[in-house]
Amino acid sequence: MTNSQSLIEALARHELSVPDAQRKKLQQYCEQLWDWNSRFNITRHTDFEAFVSRDLNDSLQLAKHLQSGESILDAGAGGGVPGVVLAILNSSLSVSLAESTQKKAMALQAIVSELNLPIAVFAERAEDVIGKHPVDTITARAVAPLKKLLPWFQPQRRHVKRLLLVKGRSWQTECDDAEEAGLLRRVKLNVLSEYTTPGRDGKDVIAEVRFAPGA
Repeated sequence: MTNSQSLIEALARHELSVPDAQRKKLQQYCEQLWDWNSRFNITRHTDFEAFVSRDLNDSLQLAKHLQSGESILDAGAGGGVPGVVLAILNSSLSVSLAESTQKKAMALQAIVSELNLPIAVFAERAEDVIGKHPVDTITARAVAPLKKLLPWFQPQRRHVKRLLLVKGRSWQTECDDAEEAGLLRRVKLNVLSEYTTPGRDGKDVIAEVRFAPGA
């Protein structure tokens, strides 16, 4: 895969466009993230090509399914994808991050402070956070398979309206495993969109999970 030397080049290569103010903020975010990554192992995507083709692409796909003013908790936020990127792309969103690894949470707090983004960072697991801070939507990317995710959040279903999940080529296997475990009887599961990611086989999906009342 060609390595783009700048964010502008990477955006052009993948025919993606964001307003100048957002692009500048994304550039600052990458610089901050990669600086922290030199101290802690936060992300494997340490160039603009990987950031645009994977991180920004996933975040843009998620953003299509979020409403203005929606409150979001990004579970297992890691280096801030998609949570920080979504906050940059849509300033009307109320974004918070849950990251239980203390070093990563510390880095995230420093990054959002440096970028002057109104994002709360919780050094806790997302399922513990929403019991105290209910949200409309939980986002999760590369956190855990469906069979693990559903039991984590089902007990807190009154505090969240839905989950929005970024999933890759193992999605159908994850669905089969969750169905075999009897977990899909308790939820409404929809694939909202499918899209391709450069350098990866198959389709990625944005999946929505809503817990049935009284589940």
